[in-house]
Amino acid sequence: MKDYIEERAIGIANYIIENNATVRQTAKAFGISKSTVHKDVTDRLMQINPTLAKQARKVLDVNKSERHIRGGLATREKYLHQHYV
Repeated sequence: MKDYIEERAIGIANYIIENNATVRQTAKAFGISKSTVHKDVTDRLMQINPTLAKQARKVLDVNKSERHIRGGLATREKYLHQHYV
């Protein structure tokens, strides 16, 4: 694996842990796709630093379990701010 990929995977994991970030937020911050973020955290990071990978995975699992709630809140906000004529 190339050095820059290893560094990116570690940087992604640290970002996720420090900011309690979602895959989408992380992808936007690093300018990469959601698929790349997921691949870096689940596959590549396990080979580089398994402990860090497990910590990042915990955060992502919590985010995944809460995503349906966040989606509902976002939809609610959307309709609360619409003005009917």
